[in-house]
Amino acid sequence: MNGGRRIRLLVLNQYYWPGKEATANLLTELCEELAADYDVTVVAGAVPEQPSRLMRNGVMIVRVRSTSFDRTQLHHRAANYFTYLFGVSREGLATKRPDVVVAMTDPPFVGAAAQLIARRFRAPLVVITQDVFPEIAVKLGRLSNPVAIGLLRAAVGSSLRFADRVVVIGETMKLRIVEKGVDPARVRVISNWGDAEAIRPLARENRWARKHDLADKFVVMHFGNVGHAQDLDTLIRATTLLRDLDDLAVLVIGVGARLAELKELAETLEADKVRFLPWQDYGRRAEPISAAHVHVVGLARGLAGYIVPSRMWGVLAAGRPVIAAAEDESETAGVVYATGCGVVVPPGNPLRLAEAIRNAHDGRLDLDEMGRRARAYAESQSNRSIAIGRYRDVLRELELSS
Repeated sequence: MNGGRRIRLLVLNQYYWPGKEATANLLTELCEELAADYDVTVVAGAVPEQPSRLMRNGVMIVRVRSTSFDRTQLHHRAANYFTYLFGVSREGLATKRPDVVVAMTDPPFVGAAAQLIARRFRAPLVVITQDVFPEIAVKLGRLSNPVAIGLLRAAVGSSLRFADRVVVIGETMKLRIVEKGVDPARVRVISNWGDAEAIRPLARENRWARKHDLADKFVVMHFGNVGHAQDLDTLIRATTLLRDLDDLAVLVIGVGARLAELKELAETLEADKVRFLPWQDYGRRAEPISAAHVHVVGLARGLAGYIVPSRMWGVLAAGRPVIAAAEDESETAGVVYATGCGVVVPPGNPLRLAEAIRNAHDGRLDLDEMGRRARAYAESQSNRSIAIGRYRDVLRELELSS
């Protein structure tokens, strides 16, 4: 494939360092690891005060002209998506010939641009699918126009079927992708990671916990995106059934499209156990994650296999137990059942979620043992080094087949 020189990877995704998005953090870690053996160029969207070209930790970052509006409004998000799509297509077609084109799914249809570039250079294409689009948007009620749905389904499906390899982040998601007509022989399952080396179990009463007056509290936490898929309404409503637990603190940490709406809901319900905190420093995330006695990982009904909450992997790395408010067939519930690192309750059921939180609070669940099982799974199955090794295997497959 490369005639003895280092293989060139052209990576397309709107979000990259210094972004706070999950895909930005994951892709940054992936590309910086791969840069030890490959020439890696990432074509990302515009970020205020960032240069158009920058070499960082062995990765060439190219930023195209695109809007960077606040994403809470759907039309602003669409503007960001389409301006980036135009910029990345132009940049990708004009770049030095890549040996492999890699596309993540921000925006969800960036695979269309990646397919165009891969055809132009006759290079293999790898699509990393973090969610199944447009089905996820339809199920969340974010997209209803039948013409738009049809066009997006055609564009996404075409790039997935064209790709030499499609990486999905769970077995149920693989089924969803195969339903779109993708050859299962081309699909590889590689879980996202929590980085068991960077995130280690810390004392609950750590510096971060003391700073936020949590030392004498029983802490239940959501740490991650505050959007439409996380079913945080159920968590807030569940707290109203736990008013008698004087030491209970329920923390919602993060940003997202529904933050203002959920704050309003908590105020309306007088859910005074709930506290909202902004996104915490990514490099020091072990402290806030470890401050919780138990984490709630919610996934709205109907989304199993269409999205996999990546926040759970950091929780497991920190050795903290999980209450998974998700359907049994979801990847989240599957890990909890398989490892015994927590309990599973149905999504959208405040009563059952409140019952699980009360059981954790009252000592009817062995949280320490669940935490040990969580950490063991993180070390053996969802560590970054394991996932990166599997990505290297995918690239070697393409090298051998060329």
